This record gives sequence, structure tokens and C-alpha cells, in this order.
Amino acid sequence: MLKFWLLRFHRWIAVILSIPFAVVIVTGLILSFEPMAMGVNSPAVTPSSVGAALAKHDPDGRARSIVVRGHDGTLSIGGAQRGQQMTIDLARNERVAAPGALATMFGSARRMHEHFIYDLRWVVTVSTIAMLMMILLGVLMGWPRIRNTVSGWHKAAGWFVLPLLILSPLTGLALAFGITFTGPPARAAGPPVALSEALRIVGAQYDLGQVTWIRPLGGTLAARVNDNGEMRVFAVGRDGLKPFERNWPRLLHEGNWSGMIAPMLNVITSAALVILLSTGLWLWGRRQFRKRQPRPARVQIVGSTENA
Repeated sequence: MLKFWLLRFHRWIAVILSIPFAVVIVTGLILSFEPMAMGVNSPAVTPSSVGAALAKHDPDGRARSIVVRGHDGTLSIGGAQRGQQMTIDLARNERVAAPGALATMFGSARRMHEHFIYDLRWVVTVSTIAMLMMILLGVLMGWPRIRNTVSGWHKAAGWFVLPLLILSPLTGLALAFGITFTGPPARAAGPPVALSEALRIVGAQYDLGQVTWIRPLGGTLAARVNDNGEMRVFAVGRDGLKPFERNWPRLLHEGNWSGMIAPMLNVITSAALVILLSTGLWLWGRRQFRKRQPRPARVQIVGSTENA
């Protein structure tokens, strides 16, 4: 009897939140490939090209942040004009309306993954909590019989990658509630440095194509850098780079902690969630269709199948 009710709760949570689940899962699958793209660097991203872009498009030095897209060969400058972010094609040093198609796709996927639509962040949080509840209900129903059926695929997808399925929404909730397991942010010694000087300091140690952004963070100017497959954040000062403590919930959730291994695990997790949602809705829909069939018709169909 307990298993009967656990199964009903499991089904109805999935049905009621199917649209938010689909948005979060599909956008998560897209974002699983972003760390792989970030490892590719365009030859247009160099210290000289970034410096030239800042000199031309921010001659007064008003910019407070930059976003470098090494795979796209573009630079976004924030704060040079109030309420506006400029995107620069570094190969031509000219403004463009938006980054390339790949960068735009990742940006749109991230906004929907974090905010759903119309900044409904709470919908994502509720859906993530519900996803964890569904996983718990599935575990409480016990080890299933795995067969080559739609139901068998559903159960196999849930059990064979169970640790990954638990880790993904759990780390997502940690990000939503600001849980980082880190201390106060690192601070560079001495007075703050200008953005142009920060570029020189970071560029002396790292390829600028591996820099994600440079912006104020926790009262200091910080840079996020792809450090041998791991996304690290450093405080930038005249004495060099000082690393922040690792934000493991973010590293694990975004797949930025170990080169190609981490994003591939995220791809597997997202693919399993796609299978779980699609097969679960298929099983629910088939069950509802059978319930609505008139009983004589069901008997007739069964009899015709047997005679065939």
C-alpha cells in the first residue's frame, strides 16, 4: 500500500511540474557543453586585441567589468556606458549587436536555467526541490526489476546514475541559497588596480582566451580563469593573483572542476534526466489513455490481439 502512494506522489509531482522540469533539464543539457567550448580559444583573443578594444571603446577608462569569450572571439565591456554593455568583435575591433550564435545560445540557456521566464527564479528553486523529492520517492520504492520496456528504461536511467542525479539538484539548491562552504573572499594587497592594469597582470600569467570575466567581487577586483580545466577565481592586485577558496557547489554543478571529465558527467546526468522525464510522462499518458477507454472496447482490443 505504501508503494502505491509513493508511486502516485512520484507521478503527480512529475506531471504538475513537467514544464519547469523540461526547461531546467534541457537548458542544463545545453550548458553541459559550455565548459568544453570554453577550452577552445580564438586566435583573435590576445592581450593586444583586448587592450586595443578597451582603448577604442572605453577611452575614458569608465568600464568596471569585462567578459571574454575565447571560443567566440568577442569581448563584452560593462560600465563604460550607464545601463549598457558593449560587445566587441576582437578580430575587427568593432561593436556588434550580440555575441556569436554559440555564445548567445549558452547565454539564453543560462538565463532560462536560472530564472525560468520573466525572472521567475522561485519556480526553478521549487522545481529543484521537487526533483529531489521525486528521487527520494523513487529510492523508497525499492530496487526495481529492469526489463527491456519503457518502464524498464525509466527505472534503469534512475538507478544506474543515482549519485549524479542526487548531486545535480543538490548543488543547484546550494547555489540558489548562496551556500559555498567558503570563507570570506580573498583580497589583494595594496590599493585597487584599474581594469586595464588588471588585464596586464592576469595576461602575464594566463592566456586571456582562458579568462571568463574580470569584475568587482567582494570588494576587490577579481578574475575568473580556466586553470587547466578548472574554473578558478583570483583577486587581482599589484602583487599578482591571489586565489579565492574553491566554491565546490558551483564547480560540481557547472562541471568546471576537471577538464573534460566533469562536463561529460553533466552530459550523462542531463541525458538521464531527459530519459526519466520523457519515459515517465509517456507511462503516465498511456495509463490515462487506458483508463478512458470503455471497458468493452478494451476487452474487444485484447480479444482481437489474441486472435491475431
